[in-house]
Amino acid sequence: MKKFWSNYKQTIILLCSLIIGAIIGLVFGEKAAILSPLGDLFMNLLFVVITPLIFLTITTSIAKIKHAKRLSKVIITIFGVFIATTLISVIIGLATTFSFELVSPKDSQNILETLENTGETESEKVELNILERTVQAISVEDFPLILSKDNIIPLVIISLLVGIALSKIGKEGEPLLNVLEAANKVVIKLIDIIFLYAPIGLGCYFAALIGTFGASIATGYLKTFIIYTVVAILFYFIIYSLYAFIAAGKNGVKSFWKNILPATATSISTCSSAASIPANLKCAKNIGVSDDIAETTIPLGTSFHKDGSVIGSVFKIMFLVYLFGTDVSSVSSIFQILITAIIANLLITAVPIGGGTISEMMILSMMGFPSAALPILTIIATIIDPPATMLNVVGDASCSMLVSRIVDGKDWQKNNLNKLNKKNKLKEA
Repeated sequence: MKKFWSNYKQTIILLCSLIIGAIIGLVFGEKAAILSPLGDLFMNLLFVVITPLIFLTITTSIAKIKHAKRLSKVIITIFGVFIATTLISVIIGLATTFSFELVSPKDSQNILETLENTGETESEKVELNILERTVQAISVEDFPLILSKDNIIPLVIISLLVGIALSKIGKEGEPLLNVLEAANKVVIKLIDIIFLYAPIGLGCYFAALIGTFGASIATGYLKTFIIYTVVAILFYFIIYSLYAFIAAGKNGVKSFWKNILPATATSISTCSSAASIPANLKCAKNIGVSDDIAETTIPLGTSFHKDGSVIGSVFKIMFLVYLFGTDVSSVSSIFQILITAIIANLLITAVPIGGGTISEMMILSMMGFPSAALPILTIIATIIDPPATMLNVVGDASCSMLVSRIVDGKDWQKNNLNKLNKKNKLKEA
């Protein structure tokens, strides 16, 4: 019993705080929003350390890979795994939404009447230059802007480049690398201190979230929410167990489920992939993923790999397809949906509710739907945000296991856990 409590203490406390927060939100409704500042305090503390955490973990992890062959293999493998798992996600999302009609004719009429009241017409389209959007997504025009959580993708790219530069110059870059490593340890210790407040902060944040949105989900969107949640739960248990099994067999599955719950709880309560990075890094390392792979895969995944969001993009597209009675039976139409979902997914920033507006406008533009439909996608994004974030976060941890299997071989978990145990024993001594 003591061993069980020692292993799962943090998870149990977090889950209890979420349950209490959910009950408070459901009982008191919008009045629970009074607790929002206590939740915002926790989120603000996390967001303050997110930018240095991403920069330091990626830069030092890449710089410490002295062998050029391993460096290139890790990076290529990460993006290869991201592409493969994203395709699986988008196909599952498409298969699900083709099997269930997300909007009934009655709901369609009510929603369309709401659109007509906005005074906008189908002819009003937002013209988006794909090249300009891409440049905006991957770069910033001034250095201070890269120090913001709103520019995660440019930050990740700069971190990769700095890490590669440090790796290339070798010994001459070691003084700077030592400073960055020391700073990284300080940030990680700071995160441990911040997480002492996590049960209170996450509980209050979740209470305010449930109180604000829990009772306001319209009947017309309830079906989409239920179907998406069921898909997310099945995906969570089945697909990620499969990935863990492919990565490390039965022991991989056991270790995955033993360690992944803290990251799951954090993702559901915060609705933020970025805020979940610290917990997710810890979970991946406890599973047995090496430091360099975990500290590269998970921050990169926050921007470039989102299972939940890509499935959500398919749901948004198909919701509008049923709403407007669009014919998507042809192969070209299906291909268009797949491409649109993937591109829109890449434009979602790693921040809480509201970060997907650009991607939603991209969906409307690429699929040819009226811009007046944007509020529909915003509502869908809001109601599916917790399960979507859960898949985004846990998907990164499972990808780190797959990357480890490819890069470090079939015994990666056993070897890395042995190293971790020796390291912990030295600390205790």
